[in-house]
Amino acid sequence: MSSMEHLNSSTSGWKKNRSQNKDQHFTDVLGLPCIENLVCSADETPEPITTTITGNIPSWIKGNFLRNGPGKFEIGRSSFNHWFDGMALMHQFHIEDGKVTYMSRFLNSDCYKENLEHNRIMVSEFGTIAMPDPCKNFFQRFLSRFELLKQSDNANVSFVQYKGDYYVSTETNFMHKIDPQTLETKEKVDWSKFVAVNGATAHPHVDPDGTTYNMGNSYTLKGAFYNIIMVPSKKVNPNDTLEGATVVCSIPSEDKSKPSYYHSFAMSENYVVFIEQPIKMDLLKIVTSKLRGKGINEGVYWDPKRNTVFHVINKHTGKLSLIKYYAKPLSTFHQINCYEENGFLIMDMCCSDDGQAINNYLIQNLKKSGNALDEVYNTMYRVFPHHFVRPLNVDSHTPCGQNLNTRLNSTATAIKTDKDKVFCTHEDKISKNIHEHEFPQFPHINYSMCNSRPYRYFYGCGFRHLVGDSLIKMDLQGKQIKVWKHAGMYPSEPIFVSSPGAVEEDDGVILSVVITPNQDKSTFLLVLDAKTFEELGRAEVPISIPYGFHGTFQNRH
Repeated sequence: MSSMEHLNSSTSGWKKNRSQNKDQHFTDVLGLPCIENLVCSADETPEPITTTITGNIPSWIKGNFLRNGPGKFEIGRSSFNHWFDGMALMHQFHIEDGKVTYMSRFLNSDCYKENLEHNRIMVSEFGTIAMPDPCKNFFQRFLSRFELLKQSDNANVSFVQYKGDYYVSTETNFMHKIDPQTLETKEKVDWSKFVAVNGATAHPHVDPDGTTYNMGNSYTLKGAFYNIIMVPSKKVNPNDTLEGATVVCSIPSEDKSKPSYYHSFAMSENYVVFIEQPIKMDLLKIVTSKLRGKGINEGVYWDPKRNTVFHVINKHTGKLSLIKYYAKPLSTFHQINCYEENGFLIMDMCCSDDGQAINNYLIQNLKKSGNALDEVYNTMYRVFPHHFVRPLNVDSHTPCGQNLNTRLNSTATAIKTDKDKVFCTHEDKISKNIHEHEFPQFPHINYSMCNSRPYRYFYGCGFRHLVGDSLIKMDLQGKQIKVWKHAGMYPSEPIFVSSPGAVEEDDGVILSVVITPNQDKSTFLLVLDAKTFEELGRAEVPISIPYGFHGTFQNRH
């Protein structure tokens, strides 16, 4: 059954095996259903197929809902080890006149073609090391371990836009330009051909004029640097990709050989905020992973002895603030929103007090059942939305030792501890009673209306499992939560699509692909009324697909 829950509601069916202290940040549950079919390989559907509509798909929705994620977890007799490693499978739900068609294609990347040609894993991924060719003799296999790791172009994380074109992206140097109408792979694009970076995130931010910002690392003899990248909004030539991209600012890593891992960053109207979190990358372990026969993931670790550092960069001048903002050790993969108001930088983000979850998503863990599955989930810290308030006008005359957050009714703190340091604590904008069952990830807002501006609502997946098992709408003013949940159904990241001519922030629909791993060939596109969070309709697809990562809506109006 589905449910609509508010602040003082409770959710049944989520059993605990002993009483739990309300201040604990981990879970303690029993009886999680097996989800191994969410990480089973799928076949592509390269030609559009019709779907079965239940309810009503609003006729004003016209466009392509594009999704990306891993879709192939075995090559011949070899298997990938980590959820992040599977070969990219792109999905398109074309919506028009209340009807929906579905198609999917594997990304025609170089590593995909090479893997298929040799019928085994030829290119190392995040958690899987490509093993030497068994047809080579012992000496040749031994020498192959000393070859440098080849960067994968398996762009399985998200769909992104630059200069009006659609790309699929991961966190290496490589993206692929995609035709969103056919899902055809058009062109491989290498970031390092345009700016001196060794990769870029799959979560860029876009200004209203189309100027796009991203981040990528560079590794030099002086150590590791985090770079803010700006890509102009317009093409000079029709075939342009990243031409004109520039590095706005380079930030040296606090630890030269062990930079922080980051999945995304935050951006307001005038600032980019980079979160240097204590999820660290041991570069020596990573570059020697092939020699050691270990996955890259074994070089990524959590260092709780380090605080989190927030670097603030003026995106127009490229100037890095001399003030560094600190917080306790926390991990974050996705930010919700960031905006400026009355001399403060307000930042909301999904956070956990522990950063080891990334290594929990091994395929073998996702395929567990019973007590073994419960144990994997219960080792992961809960995720909460954190609300930070950072004063922008801090200088040598600003007093130390007092709370600089003067916003009314705000419990967040910002205390200057040294001439260039401000230590911040967050405010829980939503009562933790709500999070007794709903731990939000994959947050989304009405981006075109609210990104870099004050806002009221955000949407996300509730993670009461290793993947999202509910959809949530959070009201930051009314401090309420609305939930869509059906037993045995696992919805993907929610995407907000605004109604034509909408004035109110939540006037639109939420799109999400729902996977039912324990029902054969039963996947559907879900359409919710964003205001009421009630189901409007669904488009059922007679196939099974794996659980994916991120997506976007291409509006065709």
